[in-house]
Amino acid sequence: MLKHRGFPGRLPGTDFQFVIRRANKQGATKIIKRERFRDRAPADKRADAGFMAALWAQFGEEPFERGNLDAGRLSWLFGREVVPAEEPFDPASYDALLKIDVAKAQIAFPEVFDNAEEFIWDDDEEGDWA
Repeated sequence: MLKHRGFPGRLPGTDFQFVIRRANKQGATKIIKRERFRDRAPADKRADAGFMAALWAQFGEEPFERGNLDAGRLSWLFGREVVPAEEPFDPASYDALLKIDVAKAQIAFPEVFDNAEEFIWDDDEEGDWA
């Protein structure tokens, strides 16, 4: 499993996890498309935006390997802002390639692209970097 160095481990000041520390012995958790309803809590929406900001800062428009990115957090964006970058796509593989659908991401998370400085990650916060 590829570990994405420099990627924030979680949304600062919260327990919203962005990466996992080690591979699951039974294999990677399958990435699924989770529905985001309008009445989601503001903290959940902020975690989605923070995760998208971290993906954008780390990978931009380039395809990226799933590696140690958290399947649960990816699932909130999968099928919309984050899409498979290869065919066939294995949603239960740490080696699966993904990419950001920039057009959809800009619509869903305009604050990530308009105010990138809002999402500056503090690497001094203990335990937040993988």
